[in-house]
Amino acid sequence: MTTSGPLIAGEVPLTEVIARLRQDRPVFHSEADLQHSFARVLWELAPKIQSRLEVRQNALDATGREYLDLLCIGPSTRTAIEFKYFTAEWTGTLGRPPEEYALKSHAADDLARLGFVSDIARLERFGNRPDQNGLALLITNAVGLWMPPKQDDTRDRDFRLHEGRTLTGQLLWSGGDYPRNTRTLRGSYSLNWQPYYLNDGLRGEFRYLAVFTDPQPNQN
Repeated sequence: MTTSGPLIAGEVPLTEVIARLRQDRPVFHSEADLQHSFARVLWELAPKIQSRLEVRQNALDATGREYLDLLCIGPSTRTAIEFKYFTAEWTGTLGRPPEEYALKSHAADDLARLGFVSDIARLERFGNRPDQNGLALLITNAVGLWMPPKQDDTRDRDFRLHEGRTLTGQLLWSGGDYPRNTRTLRGSYSLNWQPYYLNDGLRGEFRYLAVFTDPQPNQN
């Protein structure tokens, strides 16, 4: 087992989970489908990890009810995970037995970027304990998310997720005209896209982007 990079709940590298996941599930019907499949594969690879879906959080600066997609509890450490599954239109039949997929286009790439950055910020807020790291995971076949932009004067320029970009500090939406969309990141995150699965047909290429957040001292 390779141990390069952060581990999920101190037990297994993300690369091993992804390798097993892509064997069984090259495509997902929905984000909930991804969450469930990820938790199942994680249990198969590391039975010591307990997985909990939709866990209520009690961050000090929470506004209303906030829930974590998946909490992975290992023998000595934990990992909080937020998922994003953003798709462009694609149809195909895969698996054994054959299963039909009909993915719809989410269209608004800028909101996908905002959502992923928001996940990183949430994980930083939720991770106020020294035994818990965080993972924001995005799987997509929307090429525009990993390719450099053709123009740089868009409202989401601070939230761009293309290969080689670094996210850090205060990120403004439309230059700060929409304060509710401002996100401030404590850490610095270099973005490195990886192949997930290459399916047949137009928009059949899927990639994933993973960002780990570091544990933080207990603030309670």
